[in-house]
Amino acid sequence: MATTAASAGEATRLVVDGCRALAAAGQDDLVWGHPSVRDAAGRGAWMKSAGWAFDEVDESRVVLVSPEGTVLSGEGRRHVEYAIHTEILARRADVGAVVHTHSDAANAFSSLDVPLRPLNHAGSLFAYPAIPRFTRTGGLIKTVELGAALADALGDAPACLMPQHGVVSVGPDLATAVMVAVLLDKACRVQLDAMAAGAIERFGPEEDTVAKRADVWSESQIHAGFAYLVRRGR
Repeated sequence: MATTAASAGEATRLVVDGCRALAAAGQDDLVWGHPSVRDAAGRGAWMKSAGWAFDEVDESRVVLVSPEGTVLSGEGRRHVEYAIHTEILARRADVGAVVHTHSDAANAFSSLDVPLRPLNHAGSLFAYPAIPRFTRTGGLIKTVELGAALADALGDAPACLMPQHGVVSVGPDLATAVMVAVLLDKACRVQLDAMAAGAIERFGPEEDTVAKRADVWSESQIHAGFAYLVRRGR
């Protein structure tokens, strides 16, 4: 399964796969949230068009959006928050795909303003260094300026918590960006469960966590997880 796009057709198919994978993982929120893929020609980001749920997206519901917000290819309206994607892609040459979802678990966890601990395999991705938080606004990212501020908060991290709003995740390809969003949701859920039972007394130390992260989240494992979600979403 290709997870990088060399053409418009490949980018479109990837966005469809990304949407179906996110739906299968329970990351849908009615018609909101969106994955994107960098345009190979540097024209912007391929995204699902507005008004459709993840599980409704097919190749006719994908658009190419320029950094200025112009729909360059495809039918339908762009999402108002397109600048999340275009501004991160502009800042991060290492990023080929961006995902934004409204994870309920991440929003609940973010409200506690406590560190995300490596309590499970998923959590190992978001500790040492700690996952950043975007706290400038909990509202929509409707301007290029807010998109740039979010990109600044993300820095070189794989994901960023957006309290009262959700998460943004990135990767060199769509498989990685989707899996990071899914795993961040899972890490937040596990910690919420643990905190509901009592004080957290034990979590992975830095050296062991970093070593484990390299083993359990290799490129092949990330892509295997994504491929499963795509199969499940079809």
